[in-house]
Amino acid sequence: MKKRRILLAVTGSIAAYKAVFLLRLLRKAHCDVKILMTQAAKDFVNPLTFSVLSEKPVDSDISSDAEWNNHVESGLWADALIVAPCTANTMAKMASGIADNIVLATYLSARCPVFISPAMDVDMYHHPSTQKNIETLIGFGVHVIPVEYGELASGLVGEGRMAEPEHIRDFVFSALDQNVNNDLGDKRVMITAGPTYEAIDPVRYIGNRSSGKMGIALAKECAQRGAQVDLILGPTHLSCESNGVRVHRVESASEMFQEAKAFFAESDVAIMAAAVADYRPKSAAEQKIKKSVDDELKLELTETNDIAASLGGVKKSNQLLVGFALETNNEMAYAAKKLKKKNFDFIVLNSLQDKGAGFAHDTNKITILRADGTHKAYELKLKTAVATDIVDEIVDRLNK
Repeated sequence: MKKRRILLAVTGSIAAYKAVFLLRLLRKAHCDVKILMTQAAKDFVNPLTFSVLSEKPVDSDISSDAEWNNHVESGLWADALIVAPCTANTMAKMASGIADNIVLATYLSARCPVFISPAMDVDMYHHPSTQKNIETLIGFGVHVIPVEYGELASGLVGEGRMAEPEHIRDFVFSALDQNVNNDLGDKRVMITAGPTYEAIDPVRYIGNRSSGKMGIALAKECAQRGAQVDLILGPTHLSCESNGVRVHRVESASEMFQEAKAFFAESDVAIMAAAVADYRPKSAAEQKIKKSVDDELKLELTETNDIAASLGGVKKSNQLLVGFALETNNEMAYAAKKLKKKNFDFIVLNSLQDKGAGFAHDTNKITILRADGTHKAYELKLKTAVATDIVDEIVDRLNK
């Protein structure tokens, strides 16, 4: 990591203490760091702490002691602006173009990549206005670092925790490194992601807990590295707003199969990240099935199309096919068997035995198993950083 100039902006959240640890990590990575603080942030952490650790004065207002703190100059100086923590209030003002403090004025003047790490209570985070502001900022090109799940200052448990400093560092460094990469510039990539829902009746379905986060992260990673991406996305509340990504929404395994067949022939790379249902009801009721005291509901199931195996059977020598395996036991053996059976070039294994890995989490811990029998294990990371590792493996294979 070359020495980069980072503006670290701290806003008024209890999570402001984490920014101290983030500053230390950035300094250890030989970054030149300047600190901006809102007045509210100073209620949580003394500016002197940041000043000592950054070896620079802290700017907390546009003017102080008859001097003007040049937010335009700061915005032009930086290679990246990180707002961590970023409160709901700050996000709303960023989305609206309000500049009533040094952080917001600098944000509006910055020409560098901007990263925000939201921090707030679970209900504030899920409020429609907050989600709309996040979507607006993503549309502006702001990099939104995913919140994490856990205990919040209110005592509630849920999404809204600011990402851990190590995860913020990894996210930012990965994104900055991508700016110099165009190693998929002439490639077309197809990705399946999310769950599938198999109808029992018009109301009920068979499904799984997949959120689609890993597949969406992969789509964004590939697009940022120059690829044209077709993302076939199962039913999820998540979206994927990214230049270079075309999203095709599906619900059932059958629908996903038809879309995958349509795009695979023209794809250089296919990544099968979706958690496709293995079985579906043999027949779905046309009307809602009513509960009866004396009756038992029996479902007759039949196998769904094995999308990965079907594509593996028609894969050309110039195509790369990547699989995923989520296991709970005998992980390596099952993944190796799946790798061979479905003709993958490599398979990404994650285990529910690993804390923080698998469905719904913002993090994942993977092992890549290759067709030549070798494998590589990785530590727990944000899924955005995991996506970088996987795409690095893809690029390495394409260059061989």
